[in-house]
Amino acid sequence: MNVGLVSNTYSSITNGKGALSSAKQTADGNSFAALVEKLRGGEEKSEASVSSSQVTARGRLNGDWTSGFAGSFTQTAAKPTGAAVNQANIHVQPKTIDKTSELYEKSLELENYFVKQMLGAMRKTVHKTNEGDFAQNMYEDMLYDEYSTAMTKSAGFGLADQIYLSLV
Repeated sequence: MNVGLVSNTYSSITNGKGALSSAKQTADGNSFAALVEKLRGGEEKSEASVSSSQVTARGRLNGDWTSGFAGSFTQTAAKPTGAAVNQANIHVQPKTIDKTSELYEKSLELENYFVKQMLGAMRKTVHKTNEGDFAQNMYEDMLYDEYSTAMTKSAGFGLADQIYLSLV
């Protein structure tokens, strides 16, 4: 069989993207091999370490896909929203929230967890005529994860604001 014919046929099927994909895989393989060689001692031992910033980014594994909350807000001084606006004591000075801080981002993640639990409980009340397979259930769960993230960002429940204000 002519290798050139197979290569040209594959390239025409993938509109030339096969070569690009192959080049990316080769480059990734080479950089991984260089990292392994570096860790095995191919270079000086003082430089043969991997920092956590190369492995994980802000508590997530590389390759994890999530819409998340990083960079969702640009306001550094915002008033509380939702339930956090209501204060029992009128003599307490209202505080502002730095919505770009990491603490607020973690507060949003906690609110997102609560909203996800609420949506999960609501989802259990829906009667289904047929049980889905494993893949369908997994993707449906991922869909509800994204629903809870979108609701947390836009619904204005105020739970994250209350959490933030109680921790500041």
